[in-house]
Amino acid sequence: MPSFRVTMTLGALRSGVAPEAVVPHAASAAAELTTVEASDLAVVAGHARVTVRFTADDPELALQIADHVVAATDAVARPLDHAVTERVKGRWFRVG
Repeated sequence: MPSFRVTMTLGALRSGVAPEAVVPHAASAAAELTTVEASDLAVVAGHARVTVRFTADDPELALQIADHVVAATDAVARPLDHAVTERVKGRWFRVG
């Protein structure tokens, strides 16, 4: 099954949310719909960047799953931007 990832650049946390809760929250949202392969947090150019890697049958479904993850993450932290990529022969290509 193809592997996809949604990468979100995040702004401020919502009131009362602990920083360590954001990545598990995003991964749990994806797990509601598909198999989660990995999740990660990085700081790039001073902003938190959360990545959730998951499986999907096709790019259209991957975009729907990513939209769900972004919407769920908005409950705990403000998404500033996001991108969806697909792994093809060891490289990541943007979807949509």
